[in-house]
Amino acid sequence: MHRDIVIVGGAIVGASIAWFLREEGYAGSIAVIERDPNFTHAATTLSCASIRQQFSIPENIRLSRFTLRFFRELQSRVSASADIAFREKGYLILASEEGSDILAANHVVQLAEGADIALLCASELEARFAWLSADGIAAGAYGRSGEGWFDAHALLGLLRAALKSRDIDLVRGEVTAIDRRSDRITGITLADGTTIETGLVINAAGPNAGNLAALAGLALPVEPRKRSVFVFEAADRFDDMPLLVDPSGVYVRPEGAVYITGGAENPATDGPADPADFEPDWPLFEDKIWPVLAARIPAFEVLRSGRAWAGHYDYNSLDQNAVIGPHPDVANFLFANGFSGHGLQQAPAVGKALAEWIVHGEYRTVDCTAFGYGRIAENRPFRELNVI
Repeated sequence: MHRDIVIVGGAIVGASIAWFLREEGYAGSIAVIERDPNFTHAATTLSCASIRQQFSIPENIRLSRFTLRFFRELQSRVSASADIAFREKGYLILASEEGSDILAANHVVQLAEGADIALLCASELEARFAWLSADGIAAGAYGRSGEGWFDAHALLGLLRAALKSRDIDLVRGEVTAIDRRSDRITGITLADGTTIETGLVINAAGPNAGNLAALAGLALPVEPRKRSVFVFEAADRFDDMPLLVDPSGVYVRPEGAVYITGGAENPATDGPADPADFEPDWPLFEDKIWPVLAARIPAFEVLRSGRAWAGHYDYNSLDQNAVIGPHPDVANFLFANGFSGHGLQQAPAVGKALAEWIVHGEYRTVDCTAFGYGRIAENRPFRELNVI
């Protein structure tokens, strides 16, 4: 079997790349390999499915702003019936006195990129959000538009359905070997023994991306980290609540009649997740999250905890930023990895960027050069300060 392009990973990143390849006019054969076609354990479907423009570097803001435009054009670009339940209710990122200078510096970058973010002092925050306690808070950055959350399952299903009508092979399987001959990848082998010869491999394997790169003899500092998400009920409903991020890292947002929360982990010290471990870390809620919620939102002193889930995401241990584009020495092996928690919101933009690079030989919409593998090889971090 031969396919001109093999994309390893069929969740939102891989699906976006395949979709935009056809959008850019690529006529060659494409196979998308996915080991978990029900996406039971995919980072895409186990995430909190949100989008923000509050980053510290322009390139990340540009990626998310492209995705925002894509969301708003879904019905005209993908399907007239497209509905991903986008709730444009904003992010509210809070900072203590210690973190206020970074928040303000980030805000300058965000405004320069056209993001609709307001920087509010403590008294302004409490006036704007009556349910909020700004005790210990110096400032908050509030996304008045262009931020919020959506249905990840719906977005993934929409793109995957579109791929089926675009002559793209959706293959169930796990890549167990990559045939590399000097500076070229020539093919892959699946667990069932199927071999696919190819002229180009794109690594869109999410939390498994580091292992996939290793099959090609390439180093990639991307590994799975586990995050637990908890659902709870409260007597009070706050219709004006954005996705709130406390200086502790704990976040909370409404989800219909309930709330979801998390963010108590420390990915820098937690180490790689066991690939088979999807059990929520229940003590995090009682020991770390609830005390923060009760202090920040007094109405949450009394609440009723419910279900929880855990997912893995692709953590770039070098700088918590994406790795995008070709390997400098193996030019037909491309990366779309290491998003460290913001891959879902940036996937359409990365799909567009890589499709442009493949079809036109250059980035035309969002320049992803800064995310290239060269910094990995040189151990030169390109660090995003606003990782959530």
